[in-house]
Amino acid sequence: MSDNTVTPLAPLTLLGTGAMGTALARTWLAAGHPLTVWNRTPSRAEALAAEGATVAASAAEAVAASRLVVTCLLDDDSVGETLDGVDLTGRDLVNLTTGTPADGRSRAAWAEARGARFLDGGIMAVPPMIGAPRSGAYVFYSGSAELFEEHRETLAVPAGTTYVGADPGFAALCDVALLSGMYGMFAGVTHAFALIRGEDIEPKEFAPLLVSWLTAMAQSAYGTADRLQSGDYRTGVVSNLAMQVAGKATLLRTAEEQGVDPDLLTPFMTLMERRLADGHGDEDTTGLVELLAPGKD
Repeated sequence: MSDNTVTPLAPLTLLGTGAMGTALARTWLAAGHPLTVWNRTPSRAEALAAEGATVAASAAEAVAASRLVVTCLLDDDSVGETLDGVDLTGRDLVNLTTGTPADGRSRAAWAEARGARFLDGGIMAVPPMIGAPRSGAYVFYSGSAELFEEHRETLAVPAGTTYVGADPGFAALCDVALLSGMYGMFAGVTHAFALIRGEDIEPKEFAPLLVSWLTAMAQSAYGTADRLQSGDYRTGVVSNLAMQVAGKATLLRTAEEQGVDPDLLTPFMTLMERRLADGHGDEDTTGLVELLAPGKD
């Protein structure tokens, strides 16, 4: 005889049903997980009740309903306020609220002092990507490795999971590091489109050229990582700092001719000039990291 017993899916609690919280909740409900939700404004949880969620009257009631408790609130202060006075003994607290590395570390100590295991998370997605196949959504996790392994399957339902270490601050750090790189790219894209504005160049025709170029140039991050790891900023350099600083005049003069404000370019160029003036003309731009983070190995 075969055993057709179906193992029930793990129940969990979600605190916070804003846009991201609602997207998370719907994927867990769709997958069959028993879900208890709470929101400071109860009306925002009504739609989830219609989809099968249990709506708790208080945060304390919601936390008492499940061992696994996920927070997706406005900010770190909101987490503290929501869970103030709530018994966390024996709970596994997974914080998906956007915060800083220091927030993650202090919240981990706060949770552990209250008898809970803690995992911090950084969501690399916007709400429409959550639960969408092949969207590329994933979440950085850091903190208790035991908690992560125990709940990995449940946490992987809304988005992919990437565990980045026992330090509770690492999820937020990786999150913000990637977002910072993204905004640097956005700055370049903005400047590029500003240069062609008003010319007989269609933005939709220019966009594929820009995407192709940025995709190719993004591979340089691997070389930067290798040089930072080895401490050798000179070997294999193709376009050195001296060459790049010499070429900046053309970039700035073109911006002037096109009537484009160079403010998105000049901070990076200033860093290149400083590094060159310190005698590092045969390096690439890797050494600029030392100007931004002096004294850190």
